[in-house]
Amino acid sequence: MKRFFRSSLPLLALSLAACGNSPSGDAPGDAAYPAHPITIVVTFPPGGGTDLLARRIGASLQEQLGQPVVVENRPGASGNIGARIVAEAPPDGYTLLMVNSSFAINPGVYRNLGFVPKRDFSAVINVAFVPSVFVVPSTSPLHTLDDALAAAQAAKPLPFASCGNGTPQHLAGEMLARATGAALQHVPYKGCGPALTDVTAGQVGMGVVTASSAAPLIAAGKLRALAVTSPARSPLMPTVPTVAEQGVAGYALDQWHGLLTPAATPPAVVDKLNAAVSKIVRSPDVQASLREQGFTPASSTPREFQKMINADIDRYTALTESIGLRAD
Repeated sequence: MKRFFRSSLPLLALSLAACGNSPSGDAPGDAAYPAHPITIVVTFPPGGGTDLLARRIGASLQEQLGQPVVVENRPGASGNIGARIVAEAPPDGYTLLMVNSSFAINPGVYRNLGFVPKRDFSAVINVAFVPSVFVVPSTSPLHTLDDALAAAQAAKPLPFASCGNGTPQHLAGEMLARATGAALQHVPYKGCGPALTDVTAGQVGMGVVTASSAAPLIAAGKLRALAVTSPARSPLMPTVPTVAEQGVAGYALDQWHGLLTPAATPPAVVDKLNAAVSKIVRSPDVQASLREQGFTPASSTPREFQKMINADIDRYTALTESIGLRAD
């Protein structure tokens, strides 16, 4: 996939440059913003969905705002390393954080994040959703979600692979188990790729992975999709019913992706970023690009996105505490 621009300067250097080059009287939030390069910190390695999304949005943001936009990958600790860097950055709109739903899961999994998610960040905009999907090998006798739930009762339990402990895919499986009483056994992998490999090979009876990562294998006939976790069917696989459609009322888990800034960033700056990114996401070429990558384009006000983040932190913390999931 084409790279839109290359990550370069370290975050610290950019922050110092922004401070050192600030003209006198150029207060954060005034009409001059942005006057310097902007950094988008991504909490995952290059090449993943969140990284590619940041680069696509960043390339267009650079064109709109007339300043370089640099993507800085700071992976580690399920995204907590990069998030802590941004939490401690100056609240001036020059350091942004691209996160996904893992940001809302981590508070229930890690005791010592090094920051307080609800306090140390301001939401800018939600830009995209991507559902997860329950899949089985194409040779599996399971053809529907009901088949899988019945098998879980008979097998006691039915193993399911996920993209890792504490990922949205892990919680999607746990939510299904709790909603239905099915006996499901979590098998964590270090990423969706390894999980897909073993499910395709029949080493694990079922998997929960991102729809975008599973789509090529489903199209090739190597995997069978049983259900998507989103509240509505995914445009990526419109013939696959949702979990809720198959009788699990109220079930919904859509992995969101969005931008945050450090808390206390001037509202005028947040609003300018929101307007610019919202315009980008609404453009037909970006919408087409995101859909090709498996994303459902989205948009929100800062207030709407903050409300969604806070609600997810609360519900995921309740879930992780109920299953005793701790990483430290």
